[in-house]
Amino acid sequence: MTSTVPASLTRTAEEAALQAVLLDMDGTLVDTEGFWWDVEKEVFAGLGHRLDEAWRDVVVGGPMSRSAGYLIDVTGADIRLDELTVLLNDGFENRISRGVPLMPGAERLLAELAVYEVPTALVSASHRRIIDRVLESVGRHHFALTVAGDEVARTKPHPEPYLTAAAGFGADPWRCAVIEDTATGVAAAEAAGCRVVAVPSVAPIAPAAGRVVVGSLEEVDLAFLRGLITGSSGTG
Repeated sequence: MTSTVPASLTRTAEEAALQAVLLDMDGTLVDTEGFWWDVEKEVFAGLGHRLDEAWRDVVVGGPMSRSAGYLIDVTGADIRLDELTVLLNDGFENRISRGVPLMPGAERLLAELAVYEVPTALVSASHRRIIDRVLESVGRHHFALTVAGDEVARTKPHPEPYLTAAAGFGADPWRCAVIEDTATGVAAAEAAGCRVVAVPSVAPIAPAAGRVVVGSLEEVDLAFLRGLITGSSGTG
């Protein structure tokens, strides 16, 4: 975990309800979920296996160990998990070196959070090497804190990544708004006690208590996130 959070965070009374915004990366801020699937298909093709499109919904949004392990199991590929992890990370890093497209509304939302000095964290199941490369395109200045999947003992869908981010800000999880695009990430955030905005990328996510589902980040702004904490954003 990396952090540039000051020892104390000062907020006006209006801002106090929302203590921090915690954002997922792949499929939420950057349009890269398809990149991962393309790389997985390429790597397994090189191993002599063709991936079934039905498996995509299973591996999306999950930690590398789970996704890669699942694909080894269903294909029977003759490769160790640690070897496959290296191949996937290498392939993905090569792919994003050509550019990382932001999701619609992402740039505006990050700019608004910066203007109002809302503590903002990037919380991803991706490894640190991948996060740092993506931040070259997104702008690491937008985030006071980042949490990578290989920096926690238990990554998504376990709540540890979001609990770690909230603790890094000295924030109460229930006063943190999380933006996620997959069921795995939503499960992690809700298990941590955070309020969630789901922006589905590949597989649908149903509305639920304490969770709002929207079609795009273009529907999300600071007022919307504050309303999520106070209960005025509805349940989608």
